[in-house]
Amino acid sequence: MSLFVKSVFTVALVPSVAFAIGTSNPDQDNPHLNYWLADEVNDAKTAEDFQTIVSSKPQVISAPLSKPTRIALIYPSADLSDFWVRNYKALTARLNVLHIDYVIDEFSSRQIEHALQTRYIDEVLARQGEYDYVIYGPSELYVQADNIQRLAKSESFQSYIWAFHTPMKSWQFQPDAWFDFSSSVGAQALCDFLIQRLGSDVSFAMNRGIPGITDDQRSGDFKSCVEEEGGWINFYEHFGQYQAGGGRDGAALITQSFPEVTMLHNANTAMTLGSLEYLAEQSLIDGMYVTGWGGTAAEIEQIKQGNLNATPMRMGDDVGVATAEAIKFSLEGRTSDIPKIYLGRIEVVDDQMSTEEINARTREAFRYSGVELE
Repeated sequence: MSLFVKSVFTVALVPSVAFAIGTSNPDQDNPHLNYWLADEVNDAKTAEDFQTIVSSKPQVISAPLSKPTRIALIYPSADLSDFWVRNYKALTARLNVLHIDYVIDEFSSRQIEHALQTRYIDEVLARQGEYDYVIYGPSELYVQADNIQRLAKSESFQSYIWAFHTPMKSWQFQPDAWFDFSSSVGAQALCDFLIQRLGSDVSFAMNRGIPGITDDQRSGDFKSCVEEEGGWINFYEHFGQYQAGGGRDGAALITQSFPEVTMLHNANTAMTLGSLEYLAEQSLIDGMYVTGWGGTAAEIEQIKQGNLNATPMRMGDDVGVATAEAIKFSLEGRTSDIPKIYLGRIEVVDDQMSTEEINARTREAFRYSGVELE
């Protein structure tokens, strides 16, 4: 039986059925959380071994397939961030070198198009017998919770979630696996770096995303960390909906209303670029320390140009590569070797690093999706 079972289970059954590996009673360990943490649902060695495989040269599937593997991919790839498209490229490239024949149906949206994603879910479920795997990048976890459970309930395919890693304790049906980068870990890494770089008592403001788990971790955890560990002072929080225009509006409001602010946090690439555009137009770049999120190609370019100061950089292709490896393991009947929550590697990159250092990390991060280096 898999760690997460595709059946209805009560809260009383969760510790004995769903969490038989690696934990005693997570509700007692983390009573303040309404979701499971990776180390509560993963076997540590399984997760470590799987990461080694993701970081290593591929080993082809053990036996050829009799027919192509059918995959539905529902994700907000129409957004400005290249996270989604790059992981599509990494997924397909890794599948190719694993010698897995496949057909992918893509269903694209923007991150704010919640209703469109629901329509896509309806369409996929109406044809669920056609698919072996459904990969879903939700527009937002809470908004799409019902849709995730609808996918997880199906016995026709394996359900994988992209860009989130927080299975909710209250859910009746759990996806087979989650693939993401830990926003909390990234927030802590950025916090530690900035306190060392900028010191204490910094006046800062934030371009936050959409209220929900992702922003709670990227922005909320960062805010708590710098306030508690660095004595930083938060002057303003603007919810920019993960859109470039929202980042631009936030930068305008902050600089016009709070001239004391010297550091601006952005919760994704689109808002980062929007805020940088405004600051450049107003000749305010040099007076503001600006951070991004994710280390996308656009952010790395802004760091090299001296506009963006720092970003938590995901080894971006890890999610796509890990998903391809999970598909291979599943086809080989090795689902027990797939961690229930896969978290890719993440490191802080900043404007004081040499071009050679940045390029080395960039090559590793985008080893399948590709990157042009200068």
